[in-house]
Amino acid sequence: MSGMKRRDFIALIGGAAAWPLAARTQQPARVRTIGFLLPGGSRTTVMRAQLEAFREGLKEYGWIEGHNISVEYRFAEGKEDALAEFAAELARLRPDVIVAEGTAAIRAAKTVAQTIPIVMATSTDPLGNGLVASLHRPGGNVTGLSLQTAELAGKRLQLLTEIVPGLARVAVLSNPLNPSTAATVEQTKAAAQLLDVEIHIAEVGGPDQFESAFAAVTRARAGALIVLPDPVLYGQHPRIVTFATASNLPALFSEKEVVEAGGLIAYGPSIPASFRRAAAYVDKILRGAKPADLPVEQPTIFELAVNLQTARAIGATVPTSILVRADEVIE
Repeated sequence: MSGMKRRDFIALIGGAAAWPLAARTQQPARVRTIGFLLPGGSRTTVMRAQLEAFREGLKEYGWIEGHNISVEYRFAEGKEDALAEFAAELARLRPDVIVAEGTAAIRAAKTVAQTIPIVMATSTDPLGNGLVASLHRPGGNVTGLSLQTAELAGKRLQLLTEIVPGLARVAVLSNPLNPSTAATVEQTKAAAQLLDVEIHIAEVGGPDQFESAFAAVTRARAGALIVLPDPVLYGQHPRIVTFATASNLPALFSEKEVVEAGGLIAYGPSIPASFRRAAAYVDKILRGAKPADLPVEQPTIFELAVNLQTARAIGATVPTSILVRADEVIE
């Protein structure tokens, strides 16, 4: 081999040896995948606020959708029987973590994704529903946020008795397919007994059942309406608000965003804040934490919102005792 050819050969080998190193240094960090399982629809105002809160939470920890994370969304559009199919679909994608909203979605995800970390964006009584072994040490592949809904039922009913003096009968709009509904209904009934109020349950298991439920509420001649927290129900809040306003029926919701969209009154933990906090769990898991070791968090701040425009429209008077306690009053 001549000296010239030998030098060329050595240069060629040296360059080839450097290729893998150069390639490695130019490769971007691996994009992490998040599966998101949601029982409701994608177009509602409430859902948009929740997802925006989640994305903002992720940004705080340096995770930007379309940059270093990819999110696979699955919306059941209020059809609970679609959750199992969507959960299986997400599990087949083998995401780094699955975020799920509501007990039914969390349970569907847990059934098919037993080794994939699952973060509860919202849940009601995850311990009672068997989703975690304990709140302090969940013990499995599920952790996240609990909303303590059942314990709030009495306070919500009390608010309605302040708005409607002599309130005798309250209709409760509920989703019987939600595993958490039974506990919340029982809590509401117990509170009603103490307040000497009759409870009439109107069940809605899907979007096609609202008209019959509204008819049942009308037949019951209820003096007020409580809409239980549920993904199927708050995905249809515009329909519920329209019905309550047309019926001159004081309606109480769990989510402040519904009051901003025309509902009369809301009391409960902030759902967008829960979604934002879920991002913190996702961050910890993506950085190596195990769901079994991350305690389930419960809300400490509850929001009371009142829409006085709606009150005037239905002829209701919201007492000063409520207005001075409200976090938000829409004039």
